[in-house]
Amino acid sequence: MLFKSLPEQPKDFFERMFQDRGYQRIAGLDEAGRGPLAGPVVAAAVVLPSQGIHEELFDSKKIPSKKRELLYGAIFSQALGIGVGIIGQGEIDELNILQATLKAMALAVNNLPLPPDFLLIDGNQGLSLAIAQKPIRKGDQLSNSIAAASIVAKVTRDHIMSEYHQKYPQYDFARHKGYGTKEHRQAIEKFGICELHRKTFRGVKEYL
Repeated sequence: MLFKSLPEQPKDFFERMFQDRGYQRIAGLDEAGRGPLAGPVVAAAVVLPSQGIHEELFDSKKIPSKKRELLYGAIFSQALGIGVGIIGQGEIDELNILQATLKAMALAVNNLPLPPDFLLIDGNQGLSLAIAQKPIRKGDQLSNSIAAASIVAKVTRDHIMSEYHQKYPQYDFARHKGYGTKEHRQAIEKFGICELHRKTFRGVKEYL
């Protein structure tokens, strides 16, 4: 059963709920990059201190890039554990984006320095891991741990795409991060696709 949001709930509501049930290391999970036409999908798992961190956390999509970078640094300096999972475009094409996202999340959990005993997962899908867990729709807006994971995943992926920009400047990955913007689609029409493009995605496969 998925939790539904209540306006009066504090953003540590779910963390405190499961702490009260005896769980000690609660990891929030989220991903970035399900929709782009190019590049990897990146997931993050973040275990925050029981009291949270000093900064207020938000859904990464609702934060300006400079603010995301600042929060990214704060999370890394204050979190008890951070794990990241990255699945490249080739494997996305092989698995499909949903399965690739779930695999990235599982990798993120496995890359935590200490294993968590509970997972709060953004969305409506659970993971095939032997760890107690709860999916939460719009979890990045309802849980500090998931919001932290959202920021880590988003900033990590943005950095990756900015690095790819150096190799493929004609696509301007540093600007649109691989999403299907008008400029990106025009670049595909002009230059064709490169190794970073997801060949099973509409807007790409037409150019194979």
